[in-house]
Amino acid sequence: MLLVEDQVLLREGIKTLLSFEADLEVVGEAGNGLEAIRQVNKLLPDVVIMDLSMPLLGGIEATKEIRSRWKDIKIVALTVNESEEYISAALKAGANGYVLKDSTKDELLRAIREVLAGKRVLSPGASDKIIEGYLEGQKDKPVLTPWDTLTLREREVLKLIGEGYRNKAIADFLCISPNTVEKHRSNIMVKLNLHSSSALTAYAIEKGLVGR
Repeated sequence: MLLVEDQVLLREGIKTLLSFEADLEVVGEAGNGLEAIRQVNKLLPDVVIMDLSMPLLGGIEATKEIRSRWKDIKIVALTVNESEEYISAALKAGANGYVLKDSTKDELLRAIREVLAGKRVLSPGASDKIIEGYLEGQKDKPVLTPWDTLTLREREVLKLIGEGYRNKAIADFLCISPNTVEKHRSNIMVKLNLHSSSALTAYAIEKGLVGR
């Protein structure tokens, strides 16, 4: 099992919790999405416990990349974010489970084991949000927001802009050219009707891409 969590104390706590389970073994750790992908490539774990809000590359983007390259590896999203938008995005990216960080120890362990057994799992809090969203969807057609118009790559670029990186560094992180980054930045500004880096940063914080 690979633990992906940028908060070291929390990661150590989860690792300690899992150490008491004879059938579960932590073989590696990572503090961001880019490191997670490198560790998966090196270790090929059976399951990845994936935080969603991390620096450099977030958990949703890392989940999508891992799922595209290693289809048999199971992924459990572990996050404080209980919004239907995040749950749906994680599941669409390829997560097999979605567990909130305020879940109990037993709920987390059950989710890991059920995912390893080939099932899809939502913790009770996440299930409630999905049901609420479904019921609301029966009443009104969803309205497409500016956020909904951003592509996955544009969200990656927005996250890095929000973390204070310049075009050259963003290009290096995402293995694209600075010109391509600039095009993404321009498209993001048009779609969101925002006109400065500070406004993009504030928006990224509002959407949970960057910590406050």
